[in-house]
Amino acid sequence: MSLTNFAFKEEYKRLENLGDKLSEIESLIDWKPFRPIIAEMYINKTEFGGRPNVDEIVMLKMLVLQQWHGLSDPELERQATDRISFRKFLGFPAKIPDHTTVWAFRERISQAGKEDEIWNEMQRQLNKKGLKIKQGMIQDATFIHADPGHANLDTPRGNEAKTRRCKDGTWTKKASKSHFGYKLHTIEDTEYDLIRRYRTTTASVHDSQVDLSEEGEVVYRDRGYFGAISKGYDATMQRGVRGHPIGIRDKMRNKRISRKRAKGERPYAVIKNVFTSGFVRVTTLARVNVKMAITAFSYNLYQLRTIRRKSLG
Repeated sequence: MSLTNFAFKEEYKRLENLGDKLSEIESLIDWKPFRPIIAEMYINKTEFGGRPNVDEIVMLKMLVLQQWHGLSDPELERQATDRISFRKFLGFPAKIPDHTTVWAFRERISQAGKEDEIWNEMQRQLNKKGLKIKQGMIQDATFIHADPGHANLDTPRGNEAKTRRCKDGTWTKKASKSHFGYKLHTIEDTEYDLIRRYRTTTASVHDSQVDLSEEGEVVYRDRGYFGAISKGYDATMQRGVRGHPIGIRDKMRNKRISRKRAKGERPYAVIKNVFTSGFVRVTTLARVNVKMAITAFSYNLYQLRTIRRKSLG
Protein backbone atom coordinates (compact mmCIF):
# COMPACT_ATOMS: atom_id res chain seq x y z
CA MET A 1 0.00 0.00 0.00
CA SER A 2 1.36 3.43 -0.92
CA LEU A 3 1.81 6.10 1.71
CA THR A 4 -0.86 8.18 -0.04
CA ASN A 5 -3.44 5.41 0.06
CA PHE A 6 -2.60 4.71 3.70
CA ALA A 7 -3.23 8.37 4.52
CA PHE A 8 -6.53 8.32 2.59
CA LYS A 9 -7.73 5.22 4.43
CA GLU A 10 -6.83 6.66 7.79
CA GLU A 11 -8.70 9.86 6.95
CA TYR A 12 -11.66 7.84 5.70
CA LYS A 13 -12.07 6.21 9.11
CA ARG A 14 -13.30 9.54 10.44
CA LEU A 15 -15.97 9.71 7.74
CA GLU A 16 -16.95 6.08 8.31
CA ASN A 17 -17.75 6.84 11.93
CA LEU A 18 -20.11 9.60 10.76
CA GLY A 19 -21.81 7.33 8.21
CA ASP A 20 -21.05 6.81 4.52
CA LYS A 21 -23.95 5.98 2.19
CA LEU A 22 -21.63 5.04 -0.66
CA SER A 23 -19.89 2.45 1.50
CA GLU A 24 -23.27 0.87 2.35
CA ILE A 25 -24.26 0.69 -1.30
CA GLU A 26 -20.93 -0.57 -2.61
CA SER A 27 -21.30 -3.90 -0.80
CA LEU A 28 -24.85 -4.63 -2.00
CA ILE A 29 -23.85 -6.34 -5.24
CA ASP A 30 -20.95 -8.39 -6.53
CA TRP A 31 -19.03 -6.15 -8.90
CA LYS A 32 -16.67 -8.83 -10.22
CA PRO A 33 -19.07 -10.33 -12.83
CA PHE A 34 -19.20 -6.95 -14.59
CA ARG A 35 -15.47 -7.08 -15.29
CA PRO A 36 -15.53 -9.62 -18.16
CA ILE A 37 -18.56 -7.89 -19.71
CA ILE A 38 -16.64 -4.63 -19.88
CA ALA A 39 -13.31 -6.26 -20.73
CA GLU A 40 -14.81 -7.71 -23.92
CA MET A 41 -14.95 -4.18 -25.31
CA TYR A 42 -11.16 -4.00 -25.18
CA ILE A 43 -10.10 -7.27 -26.82
CA ASN A 44 -7.47 -6.34 -29.40
CA LYS A 45 -9.00 -8.33 -32.26
CA THR A 46 -12.16 -6.22 -32.18
CA GLU A 47 -12.68 -2.81 -33.72
CA PHE A 48 -12.77 -1.29 -30.23
CA GLY A 49 -9.06 -1.69 -29.56
CA GLY A 50 -6.86 -2.64 -26.61
CA ARG A 51 -7.09 -2.72 -22.85
CA PRO A 52 -8.31 0.28 -20.86
CA ASN A 53 -5.81 2.33 -18.89
CA VAL A 54 -8.02 2.16 -15.80
CA ASP A 55 -9.60 -0.84 -14.07
CA GLU A 56 -12.97 -1.81 -15.59
CA ILE A 57 -14.84 -1.76 -12.28
CA VAL A 58 -13.43 1.66 -11.43
CA MET A 59 -14.81 2.94 -14.73
CA LEU A 60 -18.26 1.44 -14.13
CA LYS A 61 -18.34 2.88 -10.63
CA MET A 62 -17.38 6.29 -12.03
CA LEU A 63 -20.53 6.21 -14.18
CA VAL A 64 -22.61 5.22 -11.17
CA LEU A 65 -21.18 8.13 -9.17
CA GLN A 66 -21.95 10.44 -12.07
CA GLN A 67 -25.61 9.46 -12.20
CA TRP A 68 -26.07 9.41 -8.43
CA HIS A 69 -24.91 13.01 -8.24
CA GLY A 70 -26.02 14.43 -11.61
CA LEU A 71 -22.45 15.42 -12.56
CA SER A 72 -20.96 16.48 -15.87
CA ASP A 73 -17.81 14.62 -16.96
CA PRO A 74 -15.42 17.40 -15.82
CA GLU A 75 -17.26 17.79 -12.51
CA LEU A 76 -17.15 14.03 -11.96
CA GLU A 77 -13.37 14.12 -12.36
CA ARG A 78 -13.10 16.98 -9.84
CA GLN A 79 -15.40 15.37 -7.29
CA ALA A 80 -13.74 11.96 -7.56
CA THR A 81 -10.37 13.63 -7.02
CA ASP A 82 -11.58 15.78 -4.13
CA ARG A 83 -14.03 13.64 -2.13
CA ILE A 84 -12.71 10.85 0.03
CA SER A 85 -16.04 9.01 -0.01
CA PHE A 86 -15.81 8.85 -3.81
CA ARG A 87 -12.25 7.52 -3.62
CA LYS A 88 -13.27 4.86 -1.11
CA PHE A 89 -16.19 3.77 -3.32
CA LEU A 90 -13.73 3.45 -6.22
CA GLY A 91 -11.35 1.39 -4.08
CA PHE A 92 -8.71 4.13 -3.69
CA PRO A 93 -7.34 3.75 -7.24
CA ALA A 94 -3.83 5.01 -7.92
CA LYS A 95 -5.24 7.24 -10.65
CA ILE A 96 -8.64 8.89 -11.00
CA PRO A 97 -9.88 8.68 -14.62
CA ASP A 98 -9.99 12.08 -16.30
CA HIS A 99 -13.16 13.38 -17.91
CA THR A 100 -12.09 12.47 -21.45
CA THR A 101 -11.51 8.87 -20.34
CA VAL A 102 -15.00 8.82 -18.81
CA TRP A 103 -16.53 10.15 -22.02
CA ALA A 104 -14.64 7.60 -24.14
CA PHE A 105 -15.67 4.74 -21.84
CA ARG A 106 -19.34 5.66 -22.00
CA GLU A 107 -19.06 6.03 -25.79
CA ARG A 108 -17.46 2.61 -26.03
CA ILE A 109 -20.35 1.04 -24.08
CA SER A 110 -22.76 2.64 -26.54
CA GLN A 111 -20.85 1.50 -29.62
CA ALA A 112 -20.45 -2.05 -28.31
CA GLY A 113 -24.05 -2.24 -27.04
CA LYS A 114 -22.85 -3.41 -23.64
CA GLU A 115 -25.48 -1.55 -21.60
CA ASP A 116 -27.90 -4.45 -22.03
CA GLU A 117 -25.37 -6.99 -20.71
CA ILE A 118 -24.57 -4.78 -17.72
CA TRP A 119 -28.30 -4.39 -17.05
CA ASN A 120 -28.97 -8.12 -17.37
CA GLU A 121 -26.21 -8.95 -14.90
CA MET A 122 -27.79 -6.58 -12.38
CA GLN A 123 -31.15 -8.35 -12.89
CA ARG A 124 -29.50 -11.76 -12.48
CA GLN A 125 -28.07 -10.69 -9.14
CA LEU A 126 -31.43 -9.32 -7.97
CA ASN A 127 -33.08 -12.66 -8.75
CA LYS A 128 -30.27 -14.54 -7.03
CA LYS A 129 -30.97 -12.50 -3.89
CA GLY A 130 -34.53 -13.80 -3.95
CA LEU A 131 -35.98 -10.49 -5.18
CA LYS A 132 -37.89 -12.06 -8.04
CA ILE A 133 -41.07 -10.65 -9.56
CA LYS A 134 -43.98 -12.06 -7.58
CA GLN A 135 -47.07 -9.86 -7.53
CA GLY A 136 -47.30 -7.35 -10.34
CA MET A 137 -45.62 -4.60 -12.32
CA ILE A 138 -46.04 -0.84 -12.67
CA GLN A 139 -45.19 0.76 -16.00
CA ASP A 140 -44.73 4.48 -16.40
CA ALA A 141 -42.53 7.04 -18.14
CA THR A 142 -40.87 10.34 -17.32
CA PHE A 143 -39.30 13.13 -19.36
CA ILE A 144 -35.52 13.42 -19.45
CA HIS A 145 -34.78 16.92 -20.63
CA ALA A 146 -31.98 18.05 -22.93
CA ASP A 147 -30.66 21.30 -24.36
CA PRO A 148 -32.61 22.34 -27.48
CA GLY A 149 -30.26 25.25 -28.18
CA HIS A 150 -31.84 28.41 -29.55
CA ALA A 151 -33.79 26.75 -32.34
CA ASN A 152 -37.52 26.98 -32.87
CA LEU A 153 -39.68 23.89 -32.48
CA ASP A 154 -39.79 23.27 -36.24
CA THR A 155 -36.02 23.57 -36.85
CA PRO A 156 -34.59 20.36 -38.39
CA ARG A 157 -32.52 18.29 -36.00
CA GLY A 158 -30.59 15.05 -36.55
CA ASN A 159 -27.29 15.58 -38.35
CA GLU A 160 -28.23 19.22 -38.95
CA ALA A 161 -28.00 20.02 -35.24
CA LYS A 162 -24.98 21.74 -33.80
CA THR A 163 -22.84 19.77 -31.36
CA ARG A 164 -23.81 21.95 -28.39
CA ARG A 165 -27.48 21.10 -28.56
CA CYS A 166 -29.20 17.74 -28.60
CA LYS A 167 -29.29 16.07 -32.03
CA ASP A 168 -31.92 13.38 -31.50
CA GLY A 169 -34.22 14.97 -28.92
CA THR A 170 -37.78 15.91 -29.89
CA TRP A 171 -40.43 18.33 -28.66
CA THR A 172 -43.76 17.32 -27.17
CA LYS A 173 -46.50 18.85 -25.05
CA LYS A 174 -48.16 17.52 -21.93
CA ALA A 175 -50.85 19.46 -20.07
CA SER A 176 -50.01 22.52 -22.24
CA LYS A 177 -46.36 22.43 -21.12
CA SER A 178 -43.63 21.87 -23.72
CA HIS A 179 -40.84 19.36 -23.13
CA PHE A 180 -37.70 18.77 -25.18
CA GLY A 181 -35.47 15.72 -25.03
CA TYR A 182 -36.23 12.12 -24.23
CA LYS A 183 -38.35 9.73 -22.20
CA LEU A 184 -37.29 7.05 -19.77
CA HIS A 185 -39.85 4.23 -19.77
CA THR A 186 -39.62 1.79 -16.87
CA ILE A 187 -41.47 -1.14 -15.39
CA GLU A 188 -40.96 -1.93 -11.71
CA ASP A 189 -42.21 -4.68 -9.46
CA THR A 190 -44.86 -3.79 -6.89
CA GLU A 191 -43.18 -5.66 -4.03
CA TYR A 192 -39.60 -4.37 -4.02
CA ASP A 193 -39.91 -1.18 -6.11
CA LEU A 194 -36.98 -2.26 -8.27
CA ILE A 195 -36.74 -1.31 -11.94
CA ARG A 196 -36.84 -4.53 -13.97
CA ARG A 197 -36.86 -3.23 -17.54
CA TYR A 198 -36.35 0.13 -19.18
CA ARG A 199 -36.42 1.73 -22.58
CA THR A 200 -35.25 5.12 -23.80
CA THR A 201 -37.11 7.01 -26.52
CA THR A 202 -37.37 10.57 -27.71
CA ALA A 203 -39.86 12.79 -25.88
CA SER A 204 -42.49 12.71 -28.64
CA VAL A 205 -43.00 8.94 -28.41
CA HIS A 206 -46.31 8.38 -26.62
CA ASP A 207 -46.24 6.21 -23.50
CA SER A 208 -48.77 3.82 -25.05
CA GLN A 209 -46.33 2.89 -27.83
CA VAL A 210 -44.02 1.15 -25.36
CA ASP A 211 -45.00 -2.13 -23.70
CA LEU A 212 -42.46 -3.45 -21.19
CA SER A 213 -44.69 -6.15 -19.73
CA GLU A 214 -44.21 -9.88 -20.24
CA GLU A 215 -46.69 -12.74 -20.43
CA GLY A 216 -48.07 -13.83 -17.07
CA GLU A 217 -47.47 -10.47 -15.36
CA VAL A 218 -50.17 -8.12 -14.11
CA VAL A 219 -49.21 -4.67 -15.37
CA TYR A 220 -50.67 -1.53 -13.77
CA ARG A 221 -50.78 1.52 -16.06
CA ASP A 222 -52.38 4.95 -16.01
CA ARG A 223 -54.89 6.42 -18.48
CA GLY A 224 -52.14 7.31 -20.92
CA TYR A 225 -51.96 3.63 -21.88
CA PHE A 226 -55.72 3.33 -22.45
CA GLY A 227 -56.39 1.24 -25.54
CA ALA A 228 -52.76 0.03 -25.84
CA ILE A 229 -52.15 -3.71 -26.05
CA SER A 230 -50.22 -5.35 -23.21
CA LYS A 231 -48.38 -8.67 -23.28
CA GLY A 232 -49.21 -9.11 -19.59
CA TYR A 233 -52.57 -9.11 -17.81
CA ASP A 234 -53.86 -5.62 -18.51
CA ALA A 235 -54.64 -3.48 -15.47
CA THR A 236 -54.81 -0.12 -17.25
CA MET A 237 -56.96 2.70 -15.88
CA GLN A 238 -60.06 3.41 -17.95
CA ARG A 239 -60.89 6.82 -19.36
CA GLY A 240 -64.01 8.18 -20.95
CA VAL A 241 -64.27 9.01 -24.62
CA ARG A 242 -66.48 11.59 -26.26
CA GLY A 243 -70.11 10.81 -25.49
CA HIS A 244 -69.18 7.79 -23.32
CA PRO A 245 -68.05 8.78 -19.82
CA ILE A 246 -66.87 5.98 -17.57
CA GLY A 247 -69.31 4.47 -15.07
CA ILE A 248 -69.07 3.90 -11.34
CA ARG A 249 -67.54 0.43 -11.70
CA ASP A 250 -64.73 1.76 -13.86
CA LYS A 251 -64.19 4.64 -11.43
CA MET A 252 -63.84 2.18 -8.56
CA ARG A 253 -61.49 0.05 -10.64
CA ASN A 254 -59.40 3.11 -11.46
CA LYS A 255 -59.05 3.89 -7.76
CA ARG A 256 -57.80 0.38 -7.04
CA ILE A 257 -55.28 0.59 -9.85
CA SER A 258 -54.23 4.08 -8.76
CA ARG A 259 -53.44 2.78 -5.27
CA LYS A 260 -51.30 0.04 -6.77
CA ARG A 261 -49.57 2.51 -9.07
CA ALA A 262 -48.78 5.05 -6.36
CA LYS A 263 -45.34 3.57 -5.75
CA GLY A 264 -44.52 3.93 -9.43
CA GLU A 265 -43.45 7.53 -8.91
CA ARG A 266 -40.68 6.57 -6.49
CA PRO A 267 -37.97 5.77 -9.06
CA TYR A 268 -38.53 9.08 -10.85
CA ALA A 269 -38.56 11.03 -7.59
CA VAL A 270 -35.21 9.50 -6.67
CA ILE A 271 -33.71 9.95 -10.14
CA LYS A 272 -34.75 13.60 -10.42
CA ASN A 273 -34.76 14.87 -6.82
CA VAL A 274 -32.03 12.78 -5.19
CA PHE A 275 -29.74 12.06 -8.14
CA THR A 276 -30.62 15.30 -10.01
CA SER A 277 -30.26 13.24 -13.19
CA GLY A 278 -33.36 14.42 -15.03
CA PHE A 279 -31.29 16.39 -17.55
CA VAL A 280 -28.76 15.02 -20.05
CA ARG A 281 -25.89 16.80 -21.75
CA VAL A 282 -25.14 14.09 -24.32
CA THR A 283 -26.49 14.62 -27.80
CA THR A 284 -27.81 11.36 -29.29
CA LEU A 285 -30.41 8.74 -28.39
CA ALA A 286 -27.75 6.00 -28.20
CA ARG A 287 -25.72 8.02 -25.70
CA VAL A 288 -28.79 8.91 -23.66
CA ASN A 289 -29.71 5.23 -23.55
CA VAL A 290 -26.38 4.40 -21.87
CA LYS A 291 -27.02 7.21 -19.39
CA MET A 292 -30.48 5.87 -18.61
CA ALA A 293 -29.19 2.30 -18.25
CA ILE A 294 -26.70 3.48 -15.62
CA THR A 295 -29.35 5.68 -14.02
CA ALA A 296 -31.75 2.75 -13.62
CA PHE A 297 -28.82 0.58 -12.44
CA SER A 298 -27.95 3.25 -9.86
CA TYR A 299 -31.55 3.54 -8.69
CA ASN A 300 -31.67 -0.21 -8.06
CA LEU A 301 -28.54 0.04 -5.91
CA TYR A 302 -30.19 2.88 -4.00
CA GLN A 303 -33.35 0.79 -3.54
CA LEU A 304 -31.36 -2.26 -2.42
CA ARG A 305 -30.01 -0.12 0.41
CA THR A 306 -33.59 0.81 1.38
CA ILE A 307 -34.66 -2.85 1.30
CA ARG A 308 -31.73 -3.90 3.49
CA ARG A 309 -32.43 -1.15 6.00
CA LYS A 310 -36.07 -2.19 6.25
CA SER A 311 -35.07 -5.82 6.79
CA LEU A 312 -32.81 -4.76 9.66
CA GLY A 313 -35.75 -2.92 11.26
